[in-house]
Amino acid sequence: MAHPSQGPEPGDDEDGPEQPFGFGLPGFPGGVPGLPGFGDIDLSQLMGMLASPGPVNWEIARQIARNVATQGGPERPVDPAAPAEFSELARAAQTHVADLTGLAATLATPVRVVSAVEWADLHLDALKPVLEDLARTLGTALQSEMESELDAEPAGAADPMAALLPMLTPVLLGLQAGSMIGYLALHALGRYDLPLPSADAPTLCFVATHIDDFEEAWSLPRADLRFTLATHEVVHAAIRSVPWVGARLVRLASEYVSAYHLDLHAIEERFGAIDPSDPASIEALTAHPREILGAMQSPAQSAVQERLRVFTTVLEGYADAVVSRVTDRLVPTGAQIHEAFTRHRIDRGEAGQFIDALLGVDLGRDDYERGRRFCDGVIERSGLDGLNRLWTDEAMVPTPSELEAPGLWLARIDLPEEPS
Repeated sequence: MAHPSQGPEPGDDEDGPEQPFGFGLPGFPGGVPGLPGFGDIDLSQLMGMLASPGPVNWEIARQIARNVATQGGPERPVDPAAPAEFSELARAAQTHVADLTGLAATLATPVRVVSAVEWADLHLDALKPVLEDLARTLGTALQSEMESELDAEPAGAADPMAALLPMLTPVLLGLQAGSMIGYLALHALGRYDLPLPSADAPTLCFVATHIDDFEEAWSLPRADLRFTLATHEVVHAAIRSVPWVGARLVRLASEYVSAYHLDLHAIEERFGAIDPSDPASIEALTAHPREILGAMQSPAQSAVQERLRVFTTVLEGYADAVVSRVTDRLVPTGAQIHEAFTRHRIDRGEAGQFIDALLGVDLGRDDYERGRRFCDGVIERSGLDGLNRLWTDEAMVPTPSELEAPGLWLARIDLPEEPS
């Protein structure tokens, strides 16, 4: 059986599971072990679920994430030698990366070997600011929609069960957040497989059991793979050590999710009536998450997503450029590992595409290649020191035109500053 990071096996449905983030989760056709479907929840259970404060029910999110990350079974034990091995590889990579990038803060970045469950717990916390911004946007819009409908009803005709829908929103969003993070954890090799808008301090995290599976699935040399992954993680941690980088990712992602526009009428036209007294209609909201997102997208998101796409494209292109300069000299199978890792980043099926679309971080192979061409173009003209000027100030982020023409970016950043 192929590791999930390889993408679908021959004969599999290439579009992924029909319900990647509903109750038919990856690996759980009938639901999540230990958690009931809406149709099985009695009133006391429902009240307990609704008791969680805040815009997202994080307890449900954590339970879901852990179950999805382990596919409902026990986790495999980590090789006791793995922490020492990855710490040694990370230290070696940190020396090379600090020398090439000039970002010495990476030398102090802590190293952890984690399980899939620990990875999920870490990222639920790290992505909480963005996911709560999404929850507040949807919760406020849903409350407003329901109040408008109640005001339009004749006196005494309003369905008292309609008041449950806004109360259920934190539960629904907890289910979505947990299944999203759990699916990422199921595939994760390290902390920075994807340019997620995490709000916490940089760390180096390696999911050793997944890396072992990845090594076997792609027939990669153990030492080469682990050093390359360590270098990739160290470069991203070095970039995230620049204070404005992480702040920009979180800010843009928050702007994107805050611009969703909830139109219950449009959703009901596409997916049927939403009846708070009917568990099946509530559960149906989780059955087609990408279509639900499509029905909520607004024109205001386009400009934000373009800025986010350009920025993440540059981040990934820079990381690839630095990793290649380290591994070209030290890793004989670097090209093979790079191709395997590229597949891992982009071949994650329907559920992976939903994650990207939800947060606005929707990169394909062309984006990764575009970022690498930009960085290589700058290096050809100005050397790696010229490219490292990216991190001196947020104003150095390329525009879409500059991303396509590195010479334009160099011309702009070399212009004398205008007098204040």
